[in-house]
Amino acid sequence: MSDHADSATARDVLWRFGPMVYGPTVLFALGEGAVIPLIPVIAAQLGADVATAALVASALVVGQLCGNIPAGWAVARIGERLTMAIAGVVSLAGVVGMALAPSLGVFALAVFLIGFCAAAFGLARHSFMTTRVPLSFRARALSLLGGTFRLGMFIGPFIAAGLLAVFGDEHATIWFFGGCLVATVLLVVFGPDPEKQFLEPSDEDDTEAQGAVAAEDTGEPVTGSIPLRASRGKRPATTPSTGSDPGTGVLRTMWRHRRVLSTLGLAAASLSAVRSARQVVLPLWGVSLGLDAQTIALVVGISGAIDFALFYASGQVMDRFGRLWAALPAMVLMGAGFVALAFTHDLPQAAMWFAMFAAVLGVGNGLSSGILLTLGADVAPRSDPAAFLGSWRTLTDAGGAIAPLLVSAIAAVASLSVATGVMGAVGLVGALAFVRWVPRYVPRTRP
Repeated sequence: MSDHADSATARDVLWRFGPMVYGPTVLFALGEGAVIPLIPVIAAQLGADVATAALVASALVVGQLCGNIPAGWAVARIGERLTMAIAGVVSLAGVVGMALAPSLGVFALAVFLIGFCAAAFGLARHSFMTTRVPLSFRARALSLLGGTFRLGMFIGPFIAAGLLAVFGDEHATIWFFGGCLVATVLLVVFGPDPEKQFLEPSDEDDTEAQGAVAAEDTGEPVTGSIPLRASRGKRPATTPSTGSDPGTGVLRTMWRHRRVLSTLGLAAASLSAVRSARQVVLPLWGVSLGLDAQTIALVVGISGAIDFALFYASGQVMDRFGRLWAALPAMVLMGAGFVALAFTHDLPQAAMWFAMFAAVLGVGNGLSSGILLTLGADVAPRSDPAAFLGSWRTLTDAGGAIAPLLVSAIAAVASLSVATGVMGAVGLVGALAFVRWVPRYVPRTRP
């Protein structure tokens, strides 16, 4: 297939995916992005001190961590669409709990519930794209999916600021999130079913591996997905990937694919950790330099804008040149950026260096857009990817959750500069891990 024809086909399919695949994701991310910045504020109004407010805010991440594996089970059992519909309804209960919470404990539980359901939304769409998008433009499709989350998190805070200006009440953002969820559920339930509208690509079109599949993961290269001898468009009663029915336990799936999860999965977790550290280190670095809130917000905002601007370019690079061409530059840029930033704190032009390396980190993060989704899709068993993706996303989310704790602990024991340097070292080690494991599990093939 020529590059021009491939590009035209990609645009065609991605445009068709728009309303029913990307639409619900954008709506959910917009509402969540508007609420997240105000969770600590509302927690403080309910009596939380700074440390407790931070703990309540972390309930969102903890909920997402806990939700990945049950979401994988649900998608394998009842399908992507029904999982999203149920998650949307349960999220509405969480929104009502946040808005009407009489105590801090109820509010924290509602935040946890929102995070739990966010995992279901993310995994359902990840699983759908894994089985429906041809390998030739899988990275672009998944980078665009990652970009929709970025869009929500980028625009959401501005919507929250507008709602606060109009209503003067933080709870207005919660009800806005509720409105987004209602629209999401209606779109998922009453819109065309993308699971029926888009059939799984054939093995011939996907240029993926053929032949028998070993019962155990031996660590041999996986070339995008595990093939299945079954009728098109149906989820079979038995699958080689799990050795049982599609709902076979996630723990068994983790064991069968332990080799790829413990190698490439940990490399992916290191990328997630470096990404998460960026969100924590940059504001703290600005505070440690004595910069005012407006300057810090401007620097972080510019870094975020650079990040958002590059999300689709990442997918183009991965589809055209291979996954490593996006993962390696991203990890090297972020790792080296953190290490270099660690040595600038006491320099005369520390604020200038802060702004410059914040931009470098934004470029690195933008180049990594969609890479975790794409690698997870590449190594997931095609016959029943949900359980595997639940395990994969649990690993990557764990990396993102641990990083802020690591930064906090090292900063308390040593200094913020040391913590920043350590995260840079994690990024550089992660780059080496990608160099080692991406060619092994996702060898480069031209569609």
